[in-house]
Amino acid sequence: MAAYALRRLLQSIPLLLLVSLIAFGLMKLVPGDPAMVMGGPNATADEIDAIRRNLGLDRPFWVQLGAFYWNLAQGDLGRSLLLGQPVGAAIVERLPATISIALYSMGLTLVFGLSIGIVAALRHNTIVDQAAMVIALLGVSLPNFWVGLVLIVLFSVQLGWLPTGGYVAFGDDPVGWLRSATLPAVSLALLQIGLLARITRSAMLEVLRQDYIRTARAKGLSEWKVVGKHAFANVRIPVVTVIGLIFSVLLSGSVIVETVFSVPGMGALLGNAILRRDYPLIQGGLLFVAAALMLINLLVDILYAWCDPRVRIGGDAR
Repeated sequence: MAAYALRRLLQSIPLLLLVSLIAFGLMKLVPGDPAMVMGGPNATADEIDAIRRNLGLDRPFWVQLGAFYWNLAQGDLGRSLLLGQPVGAAIVERLPATISIALYSMGLTLVFGLSIGIVAALRHNTIVDQAAMVIALLGVSLPNFWVGLVLIVLFSVQLGWLPTGGYVAFGDDPVGWLRSATLPAVSLALLQIGLLARITRSAMLEVLRQDYIRTARAKGLSEWKVVGKHAFANVRIPVVTVIGLIFSVLLSGSVIVETVFSVPGMGALLGNAILRRDYPLIQGGLLFVAAALMLINLLVDILYAWCDPRVRIGGDAR
């Protein structure tokens, strides 16, 4: 298992380098000049040229790319042009908010998505199944920014139960964190709950039609053992697949939700960096997100091997 994980990790390095190259190149194609943004509307041409020289933006593309990779090899993601702090420090400062909300949302997705999908499969072609699929269809169809605004109006403005925005760290106040993170987490989770419910239902229906399930029932096993021990054990592979994709989406696709709820996380950080042409912060943020997604994929592959040793490569199943 360790050799398999190490091999998958090494295979991710070339892809990460390619992502960094794409991120660096795309920033050069984006219209706008960070020197003009930093200089402000009243800056003269000489002042803008001086800022550009100080930032190294006047050097040839290949020179800038070489400097970027040299700094990257030393663990230096650069310095934010507008925040005035190292990119790595800016990411670390805002990462806990994004991760905590993503984990909260993932927990909601697992509990409700798996439950709805399993119940729908067990009550196939009944009103319970139809109601569950309607809920799943609504979850997949509704955009999360609209859901977020509706939740704010309902639970914050009308009922006054939860704050309209902001974020409280879990370590500072667990109850305050729960109150501030609930609406963003629900907004992110609703779409993923619908997706996971549909995948789980489809996989469970296929497994429940198998002969060994009928044999287990004929032997007099309780429905709980049939479903939990025999059926769900063979649904784990597709479920693990979609769970990995869902967490990737939750971690990387929170820009709109964090903006709606004024959460100081990675999504809001990258959104502001893009609007203000903060090249080092955009490049560092994209590189970090890519590395996080590759790590998630690696963990999913390891879970594959744990769930079913047949998927291991190179005879690691021994």
